[in-house]
Amino acid sequence: MSGLFITATDTAVGKTFVTLLLAQKLIENGFDVGVFKPISCGPKKDNDAVYLKKELGLKDPFNLINPIQLKLPLAPYVAAKSLKKKIDRKKIFRAYKKLSKLHEIVLVEGVGGALVPIAGDYYVADLIKELDIPTIIVARAGLGTINHTLQTVETLRALRIPIMGIIMNGYKGKELSEETNDEAISKLSKLSILAKIPWQKI
Repeated sequence: MSGLFITATDTAVGKTFVTLLLAQKLIENGFDVGVFKPISCGPKKDNDAVYLKKELGLKDPFNLINPIQLKLPLAPYVAAKSLKKKIDRKKIFRAYKKLSKLHEIVLVEGVGGALVPIAGDYYVADLIKELDIPTIIVARAGLGTINHTLQTVETLRALRIPIMGIIMNGYKGKELSEETNDEAISKLSKLSILAKIPWQKI
């Protein structure tokens, strides 16, 4: 496996944090790891790629790690339209190909969830499909996550994208649903819960 896409059920679910943890674990086990943020939306100070590059001490050029940067905190399609820009998908694939030659494995962090639009009829799920790599779903721990997670699974399966499993993130121990969601999701989706991560401020 040369690449792994980290997607999520929603925005602000913890994709960046999970990507960091996965990268650190792989590096600890002797792998040469790169990270890739195809599209970022929002000011540079809030850019996940900046955080990952710094925390992991990556030497790759920033524009290679994050080839498409849109300054508005909106879905890519909306941000690009508002800025009167067009997202160059070929630029994304060129950057990914270069990173894949530089590293044994590249962790790709998505933007928002699987059905976040990149172009009018092109979604994050389509990007995963074209990259031709498996994915991990990051899901919230608390109430509402069953619906969002199963919808994400259904979307990815409709495109025949391999799903390696689900990571439940943000356990606070304050909701009854946190005690049962993982078991319900695993049974209903027939996917493994790869990890259960407590809430942490980063």
